[in-house]
Amino acid sequence: MAHEVRGVIAPGKNEPVRVETVLVPDPGPGEALVRVRTCGVCHTDLHYKQGGISDDFPFLLGHEAAGVVEAVGEGVADVAPGDFVILNWRAVCGLCRACLRGRPQYCFATHNAKQRMTLADGTELSPALGIGAFAEKTLVAAGQCTKVDPAASPAAAGLLGCGVMAGIGAAINTGNVGRGDSVAVIGCGGVGDAAIMGARLAGASKIIGVDIDARKLETARALGATHTVDATSADPVEAVRDLTGGFGADVVIEAVGRPETYKQAFYARDLAGTVVLVGVPTPEMTLELPLLDVFGRGGALKSSWYGDCLPSRDFPLLIDLYLQGRLDLDAFVSETIALDDVEAAFDRMHAGDVLRSVVVL
Repeated sequence: MAHEVRGVIAPGKNEPVRVETVLVPDPGPGEALVRVRTCGVCHTDLHYKQGGISDDFPFLLGHEAAGVVEAVGEGVADVAPGDFVILNWRAVCGLCRACLRGRPQYCFATHNAKQRMTLADGTELSPALGIGAFAEKTLVAAGQCTKVDPAASPAAAGLLGCGVMAGIGAAINTGNVGRGDSVAVIGCGGVGDAAIMGARLAGASKIIGVDIDARKLETARALGATHTVDATSADPVEAVRDLTGGFGADVVIEAVGRPETYKQAFYARDLAGTVVLVGVPTPEMTLELPLLDVFGRGGALKSSWYGDCLPSRDFPLLIDLYLQGRLDLDAFVSETIALDDVEAAFDRMHAGDVLRSVVVL
């Protein structure tokens, strides 16, 4: 039986989103039907709307979500109806070369639901990141559901489904920030602020937030930055060096996704330091660096895809830290909205007025 629900559709490139009736199938083998409780408005959804990820319109947007499992298909054992879960877009296969080498966070064959959700007229929808959670219910691969403590606020917990996990993981998993390290974060939006929070959790002694928006720098300080740099009035590279004894930071996290800011990150790190790219570039962007500088500065240049997280390991741990009062996920929830407000929320996000708007269903 198909479930009729309301969902947010991106009908075509740069067209306004609209709320339409969506038909969601009952779960088949390996699938789960989830009643969505909350879903964050993420830049990735805006990229889908703008055609920056693919042209497989129409899209069912939304992916940064928490909800309750309503039904599961044949062969599903890890989650059951009634479980409170965070949805993720890395349902590892367990069989690819990355999984078999003990590196499931790099799985090359992550699972999505095989059945398609549709519009009322039968038009097949492409769910954002295989999730499509700007809807009252969604169908996912069961491995995309990670069970966590139901005491957590759904609005806060769901943010681990993408941006907050990406930032925390960029610091802890990819950057391997350690006790006493110096860290610079270029770009203090939601992902960058999460990286600041991750660096603080890891025990960094100096955390430098860099941005061009004074409001974002104020928030970065509230979330753990020990120093901030306004890039409209100071050279970020020189400022980071000045704050680190002239050397540069041990780890520099680029959370913007532009060649200009990546170059700043490259030169703002100490010799043998680490650069982590977690900002998402667009397809036409290119980067040019002197190869001698790449060689001579040593260290590591890394990209962080979803914070190199393993949801089954990281989500429950971070929710436990949240419930202990050691990880302030609530700070990322700027406002709660309805499904009909998603288009306006994209505008507020683009203007930098919010960390996260969260749809509550």
